[in-house]
Amino acid sequence: MHILVIEDDERITRFIGRGLEAEGYRVDLAHDGQEGLQRGIEIDYDLIILDLMLPDTSGYEICRTFRRKHIHTPILVLTAKDGLKDKLSGFDHGADDYLTKPFAFEELLARIKALLRRRPTYEEAPAVLQVADLTLDRTSREVHRGTKTIALTRKEFELLEYLMAHPNKALSRTSILDQVWGYHHDTMTNTIDVYIGYLRKKIDGGSNTKLIQTVRDFGYKISDARPS
Repeated sequence: MHILVIEDDERITRFIGRGLEAEGYRVDLAHDGQEGLQRGIEIDYDLIILDLMLPDTSGYEICRTFRRKHIHTPILVLTAKDGLKDKLSGFDHGADDYLTKPFAFEELLARIKALLRRRPTYEEAPAVLQVADLTLDRTSREVHRGTKTIALTRKEFELLEYLMAHPNKALSRTSILDQVWGYHHDTMTNTIDVYIGYLRKKIDGGSNTKLIQTVRDFGYKISDARPS
């Protein structure tokens, strides 16, 4: 497995690089945003570790550029910013996971393994998913409710895709974290609720039929049946 680390703090890059190499990973180091961006575009990495606070450019901008160029390599963001808004912004710009500094190498390694593992659970779903009058095209990444086109962020799309791949099925918070955010634990449950709120406004706002439903003390589901 080949990992790119984009981080300007040489102490941190040495710490990460040595640790990952000891675990058998091949590691490339980039100490500024432009070098990291060029490497990430030219080389097909298995994972990118990206610091948000770089000397020459924003990590958010790098993340957004990768996604705009259709580079879907998993991105793990490292930053000293630990606010919920910062985390949500990172996800909206295309990040797959978020780890705040300081961190234990064991946690970094666990998150890397989670991002690298295969997630085939819903990848074999049809190209076009439909629940009632809501359609999601996985190829064009377009979403429509009736005749209305709905614009979604990357993470909103991934969450809706997972829900629609399992229509009428209650999905636990744990499974949502696992499949959409790549976590095995529940530290991000508040983030799930925030994103469900975003989807409800965009998908169900103004409609008499509410498709996104809460399953009390469990999670969420998408269904055109009225809640019991």
